[in-house]
Amino acid sequence: MKTVKYIIGIVAAAAVLSATSCVKDLNVTPIDPNANTADKALVDEASFQNFLASVYLGYATSGYYGANGDPSISGLDGGASQYIRGLYHHSELTTDESVCGWNDQTIKNFHWMNWTTSDSFIYAFYSRIFMVVGMANEFIREAKASPVEFAAKQQLIDEARVLRALAYYHAIDNFGNVPFADETAIVGQNPDQIQRADLYAWLETELKDLVDNSALPAKGATTSRASKAAAKFLLAKLYLNAEVYTGTAAYDKCATVLTDLMDDGFSLHTTSAGTYPAYQELFLADNDKCTDEIIFAIEQDGVNTTSYGATNYIIFASTGGEMDPEAAGISSGWGGIRMTPEFYNKFTDGDARKLFYTATQQASIDDIGEFSNGYAFMKFLNKTSAGDNGKEKGFVDTDFPMMRYADVLLMAAECQARGASIDGASALNQVRSRAGLGNLDCTLPNIIDERARELYQECWRRSDLIRFGLFTSASYKWQWKGSDTNINGTDTDIPAYRTLFPIPDSDLLANSKLKQNPGYVVEAAE
Repeated sequence: MKTVKYIIGIVAAAAVLSATSCVKDLNVTPIDPNANTADKALVDEASFQNFLASVYLGYATSGYYGANGDPSISGLDGGASQYIRGLYHHSELTTDESVCGWNDQTIKNFHWMNWTTSDSFIYAFYSRIFMVVGMANEFIREAKASPVEFAAKQQLIDEARVLRALAYYHAIDNFGNVPFADETAIVGQNPDQIQRADLYAWLETELKDLVDNSALPAKGATTSRASKAAAKFLLAKLYLNAEVYTGTAAYDKCATVLTDLMDDGFSLHTTSAGTYPAYQELFLADNDKCTDEIIFAIEQDGVNTTSYGATNYIIFASTGGEMDPEAAGISSGWGGIRMTPEFYNKFTDGDARKLFYTATQQASIDDIGEFSNGYAFMKFLNKTSAGDNGKEKGFVDTDFPMMRYADVLLMAAECQARGASIDGASALNQVRSRAGLGNLDCTLPNIIDERARELYQECWRRSDLIRFGLFTSASYKWQWKGSDTNINGTDTDIPAYRTLFPIPDSDLLANSKLKQNPGYVVEAAE
């Protein structure tokens, strides 16, 4: 059952006001006409639950009044600035996996790798990250201070801590040295900038405490509620990328966390309930039933939790040209997202994950702006496992699976390949078996390609390519990589500073405590 619904009224207003206190330096203005304060709104357990729901909604929607209402950050387009949509722009459009052919502002610059410090899409995603951090901080602060007591109070606080950690994980991964505030920060004061290695240390301490000492359940009551398993997953991701974030590898630590997580009762989803293969059921309108594999998901509901981002964006933007929107369970396609031929060629016939549309498409992206150039994705659908459409054809019911057990298994394989003590080979081949394929040796080249095949469109590709040294290297090329003039991509290494995105110009101007990431210079406003 869908548990998170868009919030209206004084509790939503309290959450919106919370963002003001901790993201003041972002020069964004959270807006709501029914403003109130959290100390007046948190009067019973139900109001705590509603306030926490608004923190979850920071990942799921653009605002508190549905897709057609005002966005929760003024000055940004509500649809284009939604959190998961921004994550997709940064994590997928910058890689061999995906391009978007629209003429929307600077969207093509992500694939060309020539974004600037004034890029509005970067500003939007950055703002969303710190809005979630601000809302989580305010909930934790007010909940701790409230005299209202009930049995689940500490669990709700700890859920907010997981949501905050997830936002800070995206901050450390995409932006490196960022403004930092927790619930102890002075309200209204510009935060200091934390160095990437120090944010890593804070996240490690926070996530270990959530794993060892929190009131969280081992597994969430639904796929859309945070749990100890979600905290473990984030801690494993942090350790997996430790060498990128700090210069010191931590694969042994990652393997220890993964071993623990692999004992928490999750498994690959291998039994189909109806029309689609078991793998694709993880990306359908009733994927909230896949509690065997999905550790944590961002909820979408075609009636109650709607946006023009998240899976709505992925499904609609992946449909266009001669494709039949009915096959995706939607009203019409937006004609934007396709894949490069280099990505398509990683798949062999018989792979259950080869969920693409090729009939009226050409493999080569001769023109990024032409939807028929590049094969299309059909992994995420607004269809149920029984083959029915979601509740509505204009908005999807498909949750975004942020954390899956298959990723746990592939992280284990990588840890083994990098020298850690864990049975990663059998983990790798569990994933292969579910896809209908034979075993692979547990080597790094095999693993990076297997991660591509298993996890595409789930917003891990950029991070993976950076960790494997392929993101900026000319040794691995894909069409238009790092170039808006050469279809085959640049022949030289892309500058290493592109492994981080810039701190937006507007934030640097608003907060004198911040310094730009190396390599970037202030650009004129676009």
